[in-house]
This record gives sequence, C-alpha cells and structure tokens, in this order.
Amino acid sequence: MSSAPSAASTAPSTVELSAAPDRATAAERAEQLFVESFGYAPDGVWSAPGRVNIIGEHVDYQDGLCLPMAISHRCFAAAARTPTDRLRVRSAQSGTTLDIDARELTPETVSGWPAYVAGVLWALGPRISGASTRGMDIMIDGQVPLGAGLSSSAALECAAAEAIEALLTLGTGPLDRVRAAITAETDFAGASTGGLDQSASVLAREGHALLLDCRDFSTRAVPWDLASQGLALLITDTRAEHSHVDGEYTARRADSERAARTLGLATLRDADPDRLESLLARIDDEVVRRRAHHVITEIGRVEEVDALLAAGSVRSQVAEIGALLNASHDSLREDYEVTVPQLDVAVDAARAAGAHGARMTGGGFGGSTIALVEAEQAQRVAEAIAAAFAEHGFDAPEFFLALPSEGAGQDR
Repeated sequence: MSSAPSAASTAPSTVELSAAPDRATAAERAEQLFVESFGYAPDGVWSAPGRVNIIGEHVDYQDGLCLPMAISHRCFAAAARTPTDRLRVRSAQSGTTLDIDARELTPETVSGWPAYVAGVLWALGPRISGASTRGMDIMIDGQVPLGAGLSSSAALECAAAEAIEALLTLGTGPLDRVRAAITAETDFAGASTGGLDQSASVLAREGHALLLDCRDFSTRAVPWDLASQGLALLITDTRAEHSHVDGEYTARRADSERAARTLGLATLRDADPDRLESLLARIDDEVVRRRAHHVITEIGRVEEVDALLAAGSVRSQVAEIGALLNASHDSLREDYEVTVPQLDVAVDAARAAGAHGARMTGGGFGGSTIALVEAEQAQRVAEAIAAAFAEHGFDAPEFFLALPSEGAGQDR
C-alpha cells in the first residue's frame, strides 16, 4: 500500500519572506484598535523596533563590544492619559489585560507580558510629581515576531517608555528611557537583560548599525546601508525549541568569569589579543579555555567589522565582513557550544547557497540565524535553507528580510 510522502521529506515549493507591515498603516491600525477597545481616541501612537545582533555574541557580560541594528518590525503602543490613577493595558495579540492602580505597582503585582509595560511606568515613578495622576490607557499591537530572538520584549518596553514620556512629560532623554526599559525587564519582570536590546531599540538610526560598548554603554552609529547597495540581511527563525537555556546561559557566563579570574582580569575585555596564545596557555581547564577564546576573539571581530565599515561601504568590504560573520558562528559552535543542529544547518545551507556570510544571532540554543546576501538572491537562499530543513526532518523555518531601521519614536 502506498503512502503520501512525509512533510519532512519534501522541501516547500515556495518560501515566503516576511516583510514588516508599512509603519504608517500599522500605526493607524493601533489607533483604531485603541478606539475599539477603550471607546475613545488615543492621544497618540508610539512605536519601537525589534533588533538583530550583526556580530558580538556572548560578550556583553564581559564588557565587550556588540553591533546590533534595529529591524523594521515594530511594536506599537496607542495610548492616552486619563484623570485617574488606573493603568489599563490591553493587546491585540493576547487576551491578557491589566487594570491596576499605578500608585501600587511593585514587581510582585504584575505578571506575564503586561509586566514589561507596567515595569516601565514603575521604573519612571521617581520622576513623576507627587501631585500628578499616573492613569493611562494603552493598547499594544506587537509586530515583532515572537520567539524568534528578535527582542519583542525590548520593543514592547521601549514603545511603552516613549508613550509614557509623552503622556506625562517627564523630561527623560533617550538614555533615561533605555535605563527604564532595562530596569523594567530585570527588576520588575524578573528577566535577565544586558541592555543591548533596549539600546538598539531606542538609539538605532535608519541605514546604520549601532556599536555598543558594554563597559560604559556608550554608542556610536555605524553606516550599514544595505538597501542602497543591493544587499539584505536574511533572518531565519529556526523555530527550534529552546531547552535548558537559562542553565546553559548561566554556565557560559560562569565559565567566562572563571577565565577572567584565572588571568587576573576584571573582565575578558581587558585581555590583550596580541597575547592570546600565551594567555590561553595559563588556563588549565580546556572548556574554560575555549570559552575565553571565543569571548576574546569575538570582541576582536566586532572591532574588525567596525574598522572595515569605517574604511568603506558594506559593498566594498562585503567579503571580509562575511568571513567575520562566518568565523563568529564557527566560534559559537565550537568554542562556546551554544548552537543546535537547526542553527548549524541554516548557516551551512545559507553559505552553500551563496550568502556572503552567515551566523547564529542571539543567545543560542534555538532562535534565529542571519545571512548577509545579495537582495536579489534572498529568495533563493531562503529556499535552500528550507530544503535543508526538510531534508533533516526539522520543522519548517520562517524567514524575515531585515534592513537597518529607525529607533523608537512617535508615529501619530
């Protein structure tokens, strides 16, 4: 008796590259959702983007350098101030709602995704005049893909921060809002963040990446205009199930800290890359030695990409940049051991299909990869990755095209 071929044995005939919705249209939608939910028009609509890290992985907790960029997928917050102290938060993507006295916000009072919004108001609380009411209605419409490692949570926090600043006129600057978003995630929502995501979501500029120094959180815009040079960044959400992420992340961090202590350094950022081999020879534990090798060389790769972009355009330096992306992934796979088969298959298939360079992005153990590709070849590279996933029996991946976009701001 014959049977139909399994889904895993046949590659999909067409692959969809998901583009972000038009920003103006999405803002109008958020406004309309607010009206439908609360029964009146909002005072405005604000938004903040998700992000992808181009290079500089697992170095933030060693005071390293990262090079993220904002993507065009954004989280929108339509909001209005009310003459009460009630904070009411709703979402187009979730049936969970929040209705609470804003004066009584504490980390124990809110759970789930609303904590990322309430936490921002809580973090900004000391700036609010005692005579001011804190009431507001907020409708969230998140357009950043969930679970893909594109920082939907930071986009949510930063969109809320923009709205709260505008509604309450607190006088915060961009860095103040970055800090409030970080505090909301770490101290209120109880999730760990190093600040890269929030910095990119607020401070990014269209056509640029953001060089972030995790030692002092200083930033600098770096030209990364892919569209004008016929290039694109293809994001592949592998949809691999994350497993043991927290424990593995904690173990990697502990290994890197042990390496720094062994070398007598405050952090591995202080290691002299010109003395790499002699430094590594001082670390007896082979695993810890490999962790240190990744962190030190990854910081160096970020510096190299920055220098290449300072010397010319992405197009003129594309081969060298691609090679550094490849080296980053190889190090994360071999030295840091944070990849999973889906990440490796996506990267290998992208390289074989002609990508200039490809690597996992984010913390690993699942999540997404990026590939620097010719814009006209993005579809073909995505199809090659989808075919490789089908051949290995993996769930079909999802694909997004990313161009460096603008940070948080007001839309309507």
